[in-house]
Amino acid sequence: MLAPKLRPGDTVGLFSPSSPASAFAPERYRRGVEFLKSRGYRVREGALAGKRDGYRSGSVQERADELNALLRDPEVRCVMSVIGGMNSNSLLPYLDCGALRRDPKILVGYSDVTALLLGVFAQTGLVTYYGPAAAASLGEWEPLAGETFSYFESVVSGAARPPYTLPTPARWTDEFLDWNSQRRAKTTRPNALVTAVPGRAEGRLIGGNLNTLLGIWGTPWMPEIREGDILFLEDSLLDAADQERSFAHLKLAGVFDRIGGLVLGKHEGYRDLGCGRQPWEILPELLDGASFPVLAQFDCCHTHPMLTLPLGCRAALDADAKTLTILEPFIG
Repeated sequence: MLAPKLRPGDTVGLFSPSSPASAFAPERYRRGVEFLKSRGYRVREGALAGKRDGYRSGSVQERADELNALLRDPEVRCVMSVIGGMNSNSLLPYLDCGALRRDPKILVGYSDVTALLLGVFAQTGLVTYYGPAAAASLGEWEPLAGETFSYFESVVSGAARPPYTLPTPARWTDEFLDWNSQRRAKTTRPNALVTAVPGRAEGRLIGGNLNTLLGIWGTPWMPEIREGDILFLEDSLLDAADQERSFAHLKLAGVFDRIGGLVLGKHEGYRDLGCGRQPWEILPELLDGASFPVLAQFDCCHTHPMLTLPLGCRAALDADAKTLTILEPFIG
């Protein structure tokens, strides 16, 4: 199931499924809102905009109600998260998936919003989009916010058509600057993807934030990893020990025996704990002879700029050429 294309003048609804970024980083949030308006879109702020309940934007029911109101609103054509957090999975039992079946909409976000993107896909078959969040991505300073949005807009507007090979940004950054005191654009560095394991594969593209997957694994909200799938994974602010544990979980669950290929996103603020190994260099220990292409340092993650991936679509991975190509329609 595909949502209709997003057009200038359409309404983008903003929701806060976990962390209260609109309250703790109001200037950055407001930049994101104004950015969307400057690109010709109307913005409908969710009921929890500017609100805070400790570590979250509201109670579980309040957060679910905010999201459902946007899903049910016929004027809202794109539902975009403000940011992620840690507790988006709490909303899953209360989602009005019937509203999306009746009126499919673009649902976009990343990080902890993985739980909602995959949950909706598992329950409805609606293609969802691992892409920008209003505060975290579009509240960033130019030119990075604009570059991230251009990748998103090309996917959801229909400007990009299959077969669509995702571009590789010329430069990237994971520089840390405090959001409430940031007064300059982040410093970027030249970009390069990594062929961790050579080879080619075709399959359904599925995945998201690896740390978040553990919160929905084994539930009806986690799509089954099928034979030949191309698995996309990314993480942020974790360390080598965390990565080994998460990779080991996938091995124990039989994932590495089923997938056809693996795409690893750049890891913002990764700490190697003195081992000197990057995530893709930790992975081979856990494979035990399983062989599939692995492309690492992909730019759909917590770093800037960020690409947008349609989850649930068939894709081709060429780790030798360092490309990922979407092979079938990803917007209505």
